[in-house]
Amino acid sequence: MTVLVTGSRGRVASTLLGLLHAAGVKTRAASKNPADLSPPDGVGTVRCDLADPADFPTALDGVDSVFLYAEASHIDAFVADARAAGVEHVVLLSSSSVLAPGAADNPIAASHLTVERALAAAAADGAFEATHLQPGAFAANALQWAPAIRSSRAVELPYPGSHGDPIHEKDIAEVAFAALTEPRLRGSSHLLTGPESLDFTEQLAIVTEVTGRRATAAAVSPARWKESVAPFVPETFADALLSYWASHDGRPVPLTRTVEEVTGHPARTFAAWAADHADAFRP
Repeated sequence: MTVLVTGSRGRVASTLLGLLHAAGVKTRAASKNPADLSPPDGVGTVRCDLADPADFPTALDGVDSVFLYAEASHIDAFVADARAAGVEHVVLLSSSSVLAPGAADNPIAASHLTVERALAAAAADGAFEATHLQPGAFAANALQWAPAIRSSRAVELPYPGSHGDPIHEKDIAEVAFAALTEPRLRGSSHLLTGPESLDFTEQLAIVTEVTGRRATAAAVSPARWKESVAPFVPETFADALLSYWASHDGRPVPLTRTVEEVTGHPARTFAAWAADHADAFRP
């Protein structure tokens, strides 16, 4: 079996590459800029910009399975080229946001939902099997707080009491590895969460405890937060995030045991994630 891993510079994909390589699975690391990759020894690289369909035929040549990021712009072309290449299985890194009411109108969920639907239609047509991984909040989202914490500033948040289900990228990668290598998991959707519902203030307290760096929240208005992120977060995405945080302010989120059921071990805690990334929060 040969597995194409798209988005190989990402935390989940790079971890997955290591797992596949260690298991002796032939793997091809794909990225928009393959020269920037540092895959395990013996793992080949290939250019595959999911926004450029010209890359697809070469990247997919000789591939049996694909780990795919949810880029919707040319998913129909990707599906067609995957079918032509004889791909048998696609594992999609989707999002739990596709399960929310109004997902098709949510700019964060919409791209994931579009890709899920395209893959599901192809699977129903017999092109290949499709498996959808639907994680909630990535624990790594906390890295956006690192500059403030390193410089001893409070983290400005519009809803400090908003809950999430932070999941370690290693757990997502391990579930992806299982989905790619264990036939029992094929063709299903898997909702993934961390083991705890934590609000932002609780996450910051854990960062403080683990790293020794004081990490506190400063409540700001949604308008001020939008203004602060405007240079790098589109307004529609910012509004979607604010809506989500407001709806979970003071409200714990539901959790699943999917990681444990698939991998055989409990999902890693946010404290474990913070320990793995402690240096990012230190000067």
